[in-house]
Amino acid sequence: MSTSVVVFTRDLRVHDQPALAEAAATSERVVPLFVLDDSILRLASPNRLAFLLDALDDLRLSPRARGADLVIRRGDPAAETMRVARKARASRVFVGEDASAYAGAREGRLAAACRAERIELRVVNTTSVVPPGDVTPAGRDHYRVFTPYWRRRQAVPLRAPLPAPRRLRLPAELRPGTVPALRGLTSAAPSPGLPTGGERAGRRRLGAWLQSLDGPVPELEPNGGSRLSPHFHFGCVSAVEAVALLRAHQHGAEFVRQLCWRDFFQQLLAANSQTPREDLRPRGDRWRDDPEAFARWSEGTTGYPIVDAAMRQLAREGFMPNRARLVVASFLTKTLYIDWRLGVEVFSRLLVDADLASNVGNWQWVAGTGVDTRPNRVLDPIAQAKRFDPEGAYARRYVPELGGPGYPAPIVDHARVASRFRAARA
Repeated sequence: MSTSVVVFTRDLRVHDQPALAEAAATSERVVPLFVLDDSILRLASPNRLAFLLDALDDLRLSPRARGADLVIRRGDPAAETMRVARKARASRVFVGEDASAYAGAREGRLAAACRAERIELRVVNTTSVVPPGDVTPAGRDHYRVFTPYWRRRQAVPLRAPLPAPRRLRLPAELRPGTVPALRGLTSAAPSPGLPTGGERAGRRRLGAWLQSLDGPVPELEPNGGSRLSPHFHFGCVSAVEAVALLRAHQHGAEFVRQLCWRDFFQQLLAANSQTPREDLRPRGDRWRDDPEAFARWSEGTTGYPIVDAAMRQLAREGFMPNRARLVVASFLTKTLYIDWRLGVEVFSRLLVDADLASNVGNWQWVAGTGVDTRPNRVLDPIAQAKRFDPEGAYARRYVPELGGPGYPAPIVDHARVASRFRAARA
């Protein structure tokens, strides 16, 4: 009786899950497996852990509804996968590919373990619309400028979304295991306003957002935007399925482009594994060491309402709109002239959707050390607020003391220090 193990990573869903779909179509028994990796758990923030546990609780319901269960283990992914494979007498292991150096090393350990056990390993694209390496420029292995990548990507035919398997059969000898409680993984409390994780919540959010997508939504509206980024990060919603739905929607083109940025940064990270620590394009910056300014930026007390609102939303909800991310990143790196790596750390700690490729890629883009073709551009927080939050609804939602005696004066004169930044880069 043929048996396959499907190792879930950042693809926590059953709809349009290519590894699960192939395993179910070609094997009589399927073991859906998630390994809680201690090396990741030690670094993961309470916000991402809380969302992950929601997603696992939700994912478990889907195999159960199809006659199986989600097997949970904790430890080294390669070692635990092999233990499960031996117990189930599996002949194949499926796993989704990812772009980070850690994911590549994990895949390498899994490949070596499978060879030693004479088990076939199938690595399947489950996270990207188009995986790294599928779209490349002439003479190079990846793109460093988004627009030509976008042009090429538009011509690439996409596969159709895959249905969820109707039935799954789990080997009877396997003990499923349990999803741990958050307090068993961290003593720190998550942000109070986190979204609920899981495929069901993600698909509800996708459906509701598509129904409301009747025209361009102001980016900083309190309830605007899709808010799907955490679900894409954990794979609770398929980016391929989302693109298929958006292409059929009259107002979906801009959001397809935004999802393309996600793949662009994935292929950039896959080809430049050093970028989480090093400048992709060094500019000779001598970043300022200013702990007080960094603390006020982190706390949302800079005296610039749009910056403070965004940082407070991040602390409260583990989320920030795309436009706000650009504004606060520009303020840290170009107004305060503080190292982008410190900003990455704050976002990594608080954002539920802190995808390594997009987080680092966007921070380096804003800092002018990455792929921005205008590396010295500076976003004026006052001009950005007038353009994207003209009535001040966003700022007032998160900075209730705005306009009162308790709100601080601006930490710096933006126009003056922006000139200082440009002189430093000259």
